[in-house]
Amino acid sequence: MKKFALLLASAAAAFAGPLAAQDFAITNATVAIGDGSDPVENATVVVRGGRVVAAGTGVAVPAGVQTIDGAGSWVTPGLVASVTSLGLWDVGAVSESNDTNAGNSPFSAALDASPAINPNSQHILVHRAAGVTRAASVTMPSSSIFGGQGSIIDLGADMNPITRARAFQVVTLGESGGRLAGGSRASSHALFRNALREANQFGEDARIPGMASRPAEQRTGDDLPIDPRLADNQTERGDDSLLTRFDAAALVPVVRGEQQLYVMVERASDILATLALKRDFPRLDMVLVGASEGWLVAREIAAANVPVIADGLDDLPTNFEELASTQSNIGRMVKAGVRVAINAAAMENPRNLNQYAGNLVALSRVPGADGLSWGQAFATITSVPAQISGLSGRAGMLTPGGMGDVVMWDGDPLEVGSMPTRVFIDGVEQPLENHQSRLKDRYRDLDTSDLPKGYDW
Repeated sequence: MKKFALLLASAAAAFAGPLAAQDFAITNATVAIGDGSDPVENATVVVRGGRVVAAGTGVAVPAGVQTIDGAGSWVTPGLVASVTSLGLWDVGAVSESNDTNAGNSPFSAALDASPAINPNSQHILVHRAAGVTRAASVTMPSSSIFGGQGSIIDLGADMNPITRARAFQVVTLGESGGRLAGGSRASSHALFRNALREANQFGEDARIPGMASRPAEQRTGDDLPIDPRLADNQTERGDDSLLTRFDAAALVPVVRGEQQLYVMVERASDILATLALKRDFPRLDMVLVGASEGWLVAREIAAANVPVIADGLDDLPTNFEELASTQSNIGRMVKAGVRVAINAAAMENPRNLNQYAGNLVALSRVPGADGLSWGQAFATITSVPAQISGLSGRAGMLTPGGMGDVVMWDGDPLEVGSMPTRVFIDGVEQPLENHQSRLKDRYRDLDTSDLPKGYDW
């Protein structure tokens, strides 16, 4: 009965609404701001009303604020994971619980990940316990080069995970894009350019009648109401349209530069071809995802001011578009002035991000290799992905006014053996229990007396 009561209490907590933010201060800790600077010792972090008030040395704790002694601990902003499937699946092999792709759907760009995200997914609970507090979650391209619209989520223990819905659109080019578009990169680029043109035309045609033909100075902006007579009539777009009206409508914010476009590419020549799209579609707000050969064209990426979300473990080619892979890829791009966030090798397991960042710190000590300093490496999993996700100044850094996403660690977070001891999201302390931690506790010893009846010998 005791175990049953605990399970009921746990379930009730999982479905409870958001808790009130706590006012607290953590003192005497080693604090990493997340802005690229090195951590400082004997520092203090103050959070009030769900927001960071101050962080650093010489910070006074306001009267009446709960004080947590952080002696021996590290305190950092929560980790920010880019391009994940968190909340979109439970068991990968069970299709009914897996919403990561929609291979049989009539829609592609119109797919919106936000309604499918399950905040009670064990993958969210596991990653929260690993110090991940924000993530970008999205479905992947499967029947089309477009994967749909991803959401920025928080990993808090409540039923409101969406920080920003429809934050970005995903498209894949390179080898996978060529395969989905008919077997050739040429086909994927033709399909992609056509889609952008159709979306651009759809956006113009769907404005209030007569508005699109007016001079630019007479228009009221890109938030003009859509004429439903055009938006709901497929025949208005002509018989040669390749996109459904729903997919075309979903791409309108992309061509207008109002929604980010995550372009999945690896090969250096594919990266250059992607950057060249800006000549025809100058308003595209692009982010390169993957970029295994990015170091070969790092200057061009930096000149285009396009950020990169790169695989932190790429060191050997796994296919022909990654022949120039090297673990120095990220370090060399950063050295060239590219903004780089680290992506997990497996979308479903970004809890290893801090290990990948630590690898880059170690790489800086290898002769002939290009790694990162501690501060630079930590920024690739905090402030840089937050900036790319549109959360600049609000997440990924312990700066005044930022979200109260704070993690206490029992050691250097870029060391493999370090683990979070306390996690706060928006100033609310989060439970760290999950399926994996319960299994660990169950099998910590060989005493079988308290196992469920199904485990009797």
